Amino acid sequence: MKNRRTKRLSGKRHVLVTGASSGIGKGFAEEYAKLGFHIALTARREERLTALAMELEQNHGVKTLIIPADLSEEGAADRVLNTVEEAGWPVEILVNNAGFGISSKFAETDWDAQRDFLSVLLNVPVELSHKVLPGMIDRGFGRIINIASIMGHLPGTAGFTLYGPTKTFLIRFSEALWSETAGTGVNVTAVCPGFTDSEFFDAAERGESAGRVPKVLWMTPNQVAAYGIEAAEARQSVIVPGHAYKATAALFKLLPDPVSRRIMRTGSRWSNSTG
Repeated sequence: MKNRRTKRLSGKRHVLVTGASSGIGKGFAEEYAKLGFHIALTARREERLTALAMELEQNHGVKTLIIPADLSEEGAADRVLNTVEEAGWPVEILVNNAGFGISSKFAETDWDAQRDFLSVLLNVPVELSHKVLPGMIDRGFGRIINIASIMGHLPGTAGFTLYGPTKTFLIRFSEALWSETAGTGVNVTAVCPGFTDSEFFDAAERGESAGRVPKVLWMTPNQVAAYGIEAAEARQSVIVPGHAYKATAALFKLLPDPVSRRIMRTGSRWSNSTG
């Protein structure tokens, strides 16, 4: 997507994408590369980062920087930012995308897994945002895109116990930063996709139940990324890609809490029986 708003983006901007080896992160890397921006890619799987970097350089003539990292490890955010700084790359656009799912019930999982989940999906996006924001403000330009989820607009559900709450936090966090950065040249946006054609559902062990979702409700990672980039340039604090998901979010805002919780409870029972 290259519309009148994204056309305003000028110069060889530098983008840092977390969780860039697949899915939505890869989609953002590809969409920003189409705009001619240099891309710093970080994820755990170095071989996938290398393959993506070669593809972006060959197809779009941009420069890339590969930073293999496990963001659940202590100090990982600093190591990523130090690598970018040593390369002389200012982080002008940050896409906080890294994440994974835990589908077991909260009491049935190891605390280490839950701790890593909170680190990657909550602590690291906040830390990275905090550390790159001053430079963005000083330069008078910056974009922070936090990948949330439609689940952040819905009541909590069994199974993915912490997933919805962390995404709700990212939405509210983005809204707060959006307000704080008004007039600075920095835009902060939470992107809230629904079902996206990526590895998330396989990794979360929900492949079978996700496969029962109608095709019309699925989006590609690049579609989500294009929506997100457009929303960031339009200075939107929150974007829900896709008409069906916009309607879903709006509907749940109107429903009484007991009704919406009952709907989500029924949905989680259906998912557990089919997945």
